[in-house]
Amino acid sequence: MHLFYLPDLDAPVVQFDEDESKHVVRVLRLKNGDTVQLTDGRGNLCVARISDDHPKRCRLDIESKTFREPQQPYHFHLAVAPTKNMDRMEWLLEKAVEIGLHRFSLLECEHSERAQVKPERLEKIAIAAMKQSQQSWLPVIDPICDFNAFIAGHASFAGSACIAHCGSGERKPFKTVTAKNTLLLIGPEGDFSPAEIALALQHNYNAVSLGETRLRTETAALAGCMTVNIQQG
Repeated sequence: MHLFYLPDLDAPVVQFDEDESKHVVRVLRLKNGDTVQLTDGRGNLCVARISDDHPKRCRLDIESKTFREPQQPYHFHLAVAPTKNMDRMEWLLEKAVEIGLHRFSLLECEHSERAQVKPERLEKIAIAAMKQSQQSWLPVIDPICDFNAFIAGHASFAGSACIAHCGSGERKPFKTVTAKNTLLLIGPEGDFSPAEIALALQHNYNAVSLGETRLRTETAALAGCMTVNIQQG
């Protein structure tokens, strides 16, 4: 059964916007009487029947509604400095949502290559990945945030907070410090600055390694997602 996203499922009758209506009616060729699944990205899952297969304003009647707990038995928050090429960040977000991601933050660091992003584009990527992987929870996507402000804003994080870097000093294998609630920071191509690493360590972050090879930003972030999924899933 096809799965679609609608942010509000409280009414007994709901309607797709024009783009989704066209996709449903013209591309998928669904018609009156056909049933689909709907999610609001907050765990609610509905079975709905198409009552008006108009290609610009397709309407559906909600027939049943259930609540689904997150499919991953852990909470993973990934904070990463966006790359200059946003295609790489979009690819990362798509794959991370499919694997299991609950919050996605963007960091502006001293060595960052990009200081602006379009959160609405990232939300579309996340919605598509959620639908494709048949999930009913949409990750929170935060706007870009200054590194120092991010550290200050998460000073009371309850779980395992980690910073992956390539600098000097002791680093633990990331797989040994994951927890049911994990926050992982991934820096830009030029890595975190010494001052940023020091600030994180002052706030009790674990300095971690994701392997013996030097990874690109999106590769390191995806390796972190996979590690948490394997260790805590």
